Amino acid sequence: MNKKLKALLVLTSHRQLGDTGRGTGFYYDEMAAPYWALVDAGVDVTLASVAGGEAHADPKTLVEPDKRPLMVARFMDDAEAMAKLATTTKASVVDGSEYDCVFFPGGHGAMWDFDSETIGGIATRAWAAGAIVGAVCHGPASLLKAKAEDGSPLVQGRRVNSFTDSETEQIELIGVEPFLLETELRRLGGLFENSGNFTSHSVRDGRLITGQNPQSTAAVCDLLTQAMQERQ
Repeated sequence: MNKKLKALLVLTSHRQLGDTGRGTGFYYDEMAAPYWALVDAGVDVTLASVAGGEAHADPKTLVEPDKRPLMVARFMDDAEAMAKLATTTKASVVDGSEYDCVFFPGGHGAMWDFDSETIGGIATRAWAAGAIVGAVCHGPASLLKAKAEDGSPLVQGRRVNSFTDSETEQIELIGVEPFLLETELRRLGGLFENSGNFTSHSVRDGRLITGQNPQSTAAVCDLLTQAMQERQ
């Protein structure tokens, strides 16, 4: 009998949108949709966050029940899932090599606490162990300090995408967020590709899966499910 595959979802713990006075956090659908895609594929899913403990969603994604995306509603109605979200594992104690898949949901908060040696190290160790590494929207900030086996940037020479500079400009967050994610991925040698602002675009380059924006979440989940099925 095949052993049960294990996946890790890592969430931002940053809650302030720069100096705007507005809150932020992880985007709920970008967490819930891959969570259920993996669970429904028979994968054992662990939730972690930068700070550990209760993870906090961007207030914009905490909408009224009748406006919730299907997977968000399913997550909020599931006691086991909500218990995991209230007691996430602290990222600094996570070993990425123990998982078959590591995925980084987005949310603006990721721009402050994903560009770190701790988060990059999780992706680096997962990659070295042969795991699938994925991220969506601002989640690819997790890849900025991730390394390939030879020590080069993980994204170097690989097809990748993320929330774009143009999208950041459209929502007037240039100068609010600490850097431009597309610019940094390109600087590291990523083969950046994207569609128009706020249209779906997802990319799979071998074991690396990335999505451009919230609208790309479903497509990213499809790629993630496909990659995990291949792994089984």
